[in-house]
Amino acid sequence: MKNTNARGKFIPLPTYQKLDEAEMLTVSREFYAFLAGRRSVRDFSSKGVPEEIIRNCLSAAGTAPSGANLQPWHFVAISDPKIKRRIRIAAEKEEREFYRGRAPGEWLDALEPLGTNEQKPFLEKAPWLIAVFAVKNEITEEGRIRKHYYVTESVGIAAGMLLTALHSVGLGTLTHTPSPMKFLNEILERPENEKPFLLIVTGYPAENTVVPDISRKGLAEISTFL
Repeated sequence: MKNTNARGKFIPLPTYQKLDEAEMLTVSREFYAFLAGRRSVRDFSSKGVPEEIIRNCLSAAGTAPSGANLQPWHFVAISDPKIKRRIRIAAEKEEREFYRGRAPGEWLDALEPLGTNEQKPFLEKAPWLIAVFAVKNEITEEGRIRKHYYVTESVGIAAGMLLTALHSVGLGTLTHTPSPMKFLNEILERPENEKPFLLIVTGYPAENTVVPDISRKGLAEISTFL
């Protein structure tokens, strides 16, 4: 039964499943182990991934919480080889300028263990690129501009959920952020009110893929309990 008040309509909390504490402990451990196995991949297979899988993962990302439920994100999923080629050319241009002069030495030192450089072949080889845009505002049916709130926070949460969804179906992922990314608006024909937030590369990891031998900070380093 729906409840109404001056603020809007409310419905009973849907699909909530209560677990006992023993189940919660098991699930939390298993979920941590599952996500701890996620690594950024830079070597992708060219094997195709069905579009429906990508659609389902994007739908999952679209369930993310957002400021005032305005859902200030737009995802562009790209499999067209010609468009991926254009993105690679534009991204590598920005990356060359970054690595050869724009980046401070401290930043380059931090990147050195990862073995990255201005060459980004994965932008063409991976079957899918997903450009995540932050939507700053929208035009209402009445023709007025409606501002979005907590855009960066909301889109960041949605992007994290998208990475988790892609990992859950066995796909490798890489977050790529050439700076600036304005070229994505032009290539993908997105309007000015949308700002490129992140480029997610996804597909099957290439056979015999290797990743940097690095570790993550432990819980004691990233959290405080009071």
